[in-house]
Amino acid sequence: MNTHTAHIETPLGIAKVVSDTVGILEISVVDEKIEIENSEHNPQVLKECIVQLEEYFAGNRTEFNLSLTPKGTTFQQKVWKELNKIPFGKTCSYLDLSKKLGDVKAIRAVASANGKNPLWIVTPCHRVIGSDGSLTGYAGGLWRKKWLLEHESPVKQQSLF
Repeated sequence: MNTHTAHIETPLGIAKVVSDTVGILEISVVDEKIEIENSEHNPQVLKECIVQLEEYFAGNRTEFNLSLTPKGTTFQQKVWKELNKIPFGKTCSYLDLSKKLGDVKAIRAVASANGKNPLWIVTPCHRVIGSDGSLTGYAGGLWRKKWLLEHESPVKQQSLF
């Protein structure tokens, strides 16, 4: 499988976007400094993802319309599909997510699948919080989760958390 990689500067660091010719495989944030050089030969799906991420960070996009082809187990795919149903500006708890998937006892497995989400921001794992409303676990760091939730908040405040 031929993959293509592009990078984009965001307020939260450099985002790495990987695609094949069909869809987006991975979006992640990298903590090291990378020189951004994006090829004009990248597939259209990759170019479109960069545009939509830029629009999101500029505050001009609340939904993504991309072909997504993340790799994961059947269970992980089910969790990620459910994450995509969480509306912009809203949150849900790991327990709520487990209930929606039909098994309250699967909360740890749901949290694990959430943490393995390969599509940063586009599949909004940052919108999942603790049952008590607390910010819990986030692979990109809690400060990024806090920033994203504030960025998506319909009511702009000094600070949510």
